[in-house]
Amino acid sequence: MRALLLCAWGLLSAGASLAQEPAGAPAAAPAPAAPQAPAAPRPWQSLSPQQQQLLSSFQGRWDSLPPEKQQALARGSQRWNTMTPEQRAGAQQRFKQWRALPPEQRQIIRERWQQFRALPPAEQQRIRGIYERMRQMPPERRQELRRQWHQMTPEQRRGFMHPPAPRGGAFHPPSRRAQR
Repeated sequence: MRALLLCAWGLLSAGASLAQEPAGAPAAAPAPAAPQAPAAPRPWQSLSPQQQQLLSSFQGRWDSLPPEKQQALARGSQRWNTMTPEQRAGAQQRFKQWRALPPEQRQIIRERWQQFRALPPAEQQRIRGIYERMRQMPPERRQELRRQWHQMTPEQRRGFMHPPAPRGGAFHPPSRRAQR
């Protein structure tokens, strides 16, 4: 079970929230993408005792795993070992939610995550900001915005997602009162 949690943790920590919106990573600024060399194999002995314990179900086949998978599992286990019990409980809950999704929905989420990762850093940051503002809204307000979104035409949605640049100040969406 722990091994499955680690496999999913990498995806979930970055994009679990994509089920509803195309953003899902924390509001930290992303590092610029740099060309990466192929991952080198990671020897089992290079893992800490805690990582080896956590990844024990992979020990017998560790050397046959692709180096990228080894590196991802090592990073995930290292991160897991630094989490608080509350963070681990949250990760387990997200993993259960992920596993409960139909395969088609998981594929959509993976595709949206790849689309998000392909965006320029400034656009990713803009989306993260929207996500964070939505997350901090009261549930009733989020529900109202969701209802309004579903009533919009595709053209209205595009205009909402890519508003014209504001003149002389920050963009502030119209208030609910102004929309009536």
